[in-house]
Amino acid sequence: MRAFLSQFKFLGLVLLGISAVIIYLFYNALQPQKTLKVYSPSMVNEELVAQEIQHIRKYHTIGDFSLINQNGKTITQADYAGKIYIADFFFTTCPTICPIMTKNMAAIQAKIIDDPEVLLLSHSVTPQRDSVAQLKKYALEKGVIDAKWNLVTGPKKDIYELARKSYLAVKTDGDGGPFDMIHTENFILVDKEKRIRGYYDGTKEEDIEKLLEDLEILKKSYAK
Repeated sequence: MRAFLSQFKFLGLVLLGISAVIIYLFYNALQPQKTLKVYSPSMVNEELVAQEIQHIRKYHTIGDFSLINQNGKTITQADYAGKIYIADFFFTTCPTICPIMTKNMAAIQAKIIDDPEVLLLSHSVTPQRDSVAQLKKYALEKGVIDAKWNLVTGPKKDIYELARKSYLAVKTDGDGGPFDMIHTENFILVDKEKRIRGYYDGTKEEDIEKLLEDLEILKKSYAK
């Protein structure tokens, strides 16, 4: 009799465990999946967007580009095809926010180092000063890993147009003079379809943590 009751107790515990697992799975299935918004020009502060595209409400994507990286290689969107990437704007001689941003981007690089889905892209806003040699020197100083992170230079007009019309991230077009510059703290999360999925202050640790959380949400959306 005692053996029978012991077996019955064991069976009850097994059934209880199975029931708990089923309830947990149902609970997770019923939870709404977190998603990230897709940004369009009309959703962003109009000061950050070129006037001629402020009305656009959907289908905004990052425009084509052709720039030169720290190794003298031409970088285009083909190098980022099928990838999630994080973009920003900097210059190598910046004494204020850029060192903090670069340190934080390097921290992100460490997190994604073994992740083939994610890359980084930093645009120099003083391309007339940031030559390939200067970018390479900076890359070596900051621990940039070539396979994960491109520092790019190129025609100033092209970079400023990308910042204003593609990334929707700066308040000025620049007047074309040698000393004007766009200077933004934004990190921009871009998905595999070249759409903007998030903006983050690259100088704030809490924003970097949010970026990494959003990156995981974005990656899971492609895993389905």
